[in-house]
Amino acid sequence: MRVDCQTHVFPKAYAELLLKNTTSVRTVRSGDAYVVSYGDLQTFALTLPPYDPDAKIRAMDAAGIDVSVLTVNIPGPELLAPELGVEGARVCNDYLAELCATHAGRFVGLATLPLQDMPAAMAEYDRAIHRLDLRGIFLFSHIAGKPLDAPEFAPLYTAAERDQVPLVLHPTVPVWGEVVKDYSMIPMIGLMMDTSITMLRLILSGTLERHPRLLVVHPHCGGVLPYLMPRVEEQTEVKRRGRDHIRKPPGEYYRDVYLDIVSPSTQAMQYAYDFSRPDRLLFGSDHPWVKIEAILEHFDRLSIPAEHKTMILGENACKLFRIA
Repeated sequence: MRVDCQTHVFPKAYAELLLKNTTSVRTVRSGDAYVVSYGDLQTFALTLPPYDPDAKIRAMDAAGIDVSVLTVNIPGPELLAPELGVEGARVCNDYLAELCATHAGRFVGLATLPLQDMPAAMAEYDRAIHRLDLRGIFLFSHIAGKPLDAPEFAPLYTAAERDQVPLVLHPTVPVWGEVVKDYSMIPMIGLMMDTSITMLRLILSGTLERHPRLLVVHPHCGGVLPYLMPRVEEQTEVKRRGRDHIRKPPGEYYRDVYLDIVSPSTQAMQYAYDFSRPDRLLFGSDHPWVKIEAILEHFDRLSIPAEHKTMILGENACKLFRIA
């Protein structure tokens, strides 16, 4: 079985709800597009036809993908005004649950949570995981500027560890985006840096030490963190910096984290494979932003054993997301 672990949809009801938001993330209609602006940092036009689930299934069939793990793309509900965030999360999760029921066997979904309101977020966690049967939590790299290692998010990690529910990181526009907003550098490098900083904070803060069975997915071949891990460990193990909350070298925690191999580069995929473990790698495409075949072409060029390719293409995902 082949599983695409990073693929997006966007419900029209959520796009319409974004129009009501009055925080720094604003959305306006322009013809058929929803134009989303993160202040003056980043603007993108969202059109809904590429996210059509029937079109996604056709793309899956053409690429030989059996199951897609669905998420609702940025902006997430945690960036909205609190009352809209709760409504937005429910809209997204209901939509995903409906798609998974309508297309049983082709889709599984990951929930989004209104993490600007933790009691509401935990209530939605229970509903999405235990009632809607969504298979994980889609977790953006910061929560309206708050880092994911903030103590207030501990109840989520406790619940996810208890239930063995994977937390799938995903980039959003970084709070430090001012330094990379020129020349479209936010999508080029800013997003990859932001998830890498987030992942390193989860390690150095002791979050993974306190929750050793927590299942975490770091997308896009781990951003820049696999490449920088030797430097990180030279700092922690030789200079003894940043070790206040950890007992092991950072790489030992990180090699238990799953990496998806979404990258337009065979070299980057190979580096992720050489750094990590074959049972901790997941195939993904970032469809519809990227064609599935474009990622498969690079994956097919990897110099790795055939049994490891089988694990990465689906076996690992089936275990992680409980796909039969």
